[in-house]
Amino acid sequence: MGIKEQLKQLEKQVALGLEKAYKKMVEFKKSKNSPLIVSRDGKVVEIESEKILSTTRAKKP
Repeated sequence: MGIKEQLKQLEKQVALGLEKAYKKMVEFKKSKNSPLIVSRDGKVVEIESEKILSTTRAKKP
């Protein structure tokens, strides 16, 4: 397997890990009824736990 294929495989594994971590964080925030704090357009924004999306809109590799 060449270096490009190895990097592509690693990229997929990292993306899957991040997706899993996001899902666990959403479950935790909803279970604790805790808001998610994010930055949008350079401003700190609080998202109510009921409005947190269960998946991200990020592109998949």
